Amino acid sequence: MADNLQNWAGHYTYKSSRIHYPKSVAEVQSITAAATKAKALGTRHSFNDLADTEADHISTKKLDQVIGIDKNAMEVRVQAGIRYGVLAELLHMQGFALHNMASLPHISVGGACASATHGSGDQNGNLATAVRELVVVVASGDVVKLGPEQTAVGLGALGTVVEMTLEIEPTYEIRQEVFENLTLEALHSNFDAVTSAAYSVSLFTDWQHPVFNQVWLKHRMDEPYGAESLFGARAARVKLHPLPGAAPVCCTEQLNVPGNWQDRLPHFKLDFTPSAGEELQTEYIIPRNNALAALEAVYMLSDKIWPALQITEVRTMAADDLWMSMNYQQPSVGIHFTWKKDWAMVEPLLPLIEEALLPLGARPHWGKLFSAEAATIQPRYPRFEGFRKLSEELDPTGKFRNAYLDRHLFGTALSSSRL
Repeated sequence: MADNLQNWAGHYTYKSSRIHYPKSVAEVQSITAAATKAKALGTRHSFNDLADTEADHISTKKLDQVIGIDKNAMEVRVQAGIRYGVLAELLHMQGFALHNMASLPHISVGGACASATHGSGDQNGNLATAVRELVVVVASGDVVKLGPEQTAVGLGALGTVVEMTLEIEPTYEIRQEVFENLTLEALHSNFDAVTSAAYSVSLFTDWQHPVFNQVWLKHRMDEPYGAESLFGARAARVKLHPLPGAAPVCCTEQLNVPGNWQDRLPHFKLDFTPSAGEELQTEYIIPRNNALAALEAVYMLSDKIWPALQITEVRTMAADDLWMSMNYQQPSVGIHFTWKKDWAMVEPLLPLIEEALLPLGARPHWGKLFSAEAATIQPRYPRFEGFRKLSEELDPTGKFRNAYLDRHLFGTALSSSRL
């Protein structure tokens, strides 16, 4: 039996009756073939029931090895349970790098890609855009190899991803600097210049005032850095945490101190827990051409939002061709809400925010909290029907379907091809 297994934040308890920790692909095959319902489980960083099941959870925790690096093809083959921070260290030691990382290096590669988790940067796709091939154990227990466009953002609907091949590049260094108090007006007038000011840019606000408290710029070494101001925002003189007043000891180095990519692209260090998990999270991905309207719309709700909020982070992402990616064929801006761990306060805010942002083309982040259901979400993904057909081909009995997928993506009824 599962022992009250919870997600990272500790606010959601999984419903599975059994959890398995296979050490080989063959074990995953055996477990999957015997299960009536099953779901892969990574580092449990989803804030909803995306990865839940009522029967067998298949943890990828022990499938955490680098299988090999192909220097000629510039790719690395890994087991899906490896954490980004661990993979990054191993790659850097061999002289290689990934194109980007999320704010937390603690998350698994398989889980992060399955939900289109992202970092930031106008020219940087989300983490799944590095995927070249996936090895998946499907409902029958068979192993299949799949290409990335249809399946890299698989939402756990296609099977258990056990191995992945990722694109790599030569290692590089990053300098990180922080600016304080960029006004919403200045951002509105200089949005493109701000978000392109570095390889990766993050903006933080608590919405109490029309000001972004901090702007984090992560520069590659060939980019200019060290300016005293950024459209009126002043360069920080001390290291900062995104949460005002919080100690920055767990944060990656700032103040333009150069460091390897894996020690600067995340916001938090691998060997620190960035918080006690006392939070809830929501994010909406907006088409870039509607970003300013979206920020203004959120600010109009500020009096309702800020009492429940810890911090909002705004990041940019490049367009991609991954079918179920929030960035599918649109350069995007993510508006992320880190909430206080108080669902009674947060729950009524989600429909209000969605009422403002969904008409602007927002796509909710798959791994965060949101209220929009399948009828609203399906039309936002032009390749949804292709994804539905593929899921039914690989999982004809709905072994990997769960309440989340029925509620937010497929709808509760099986398609006519399965009746």
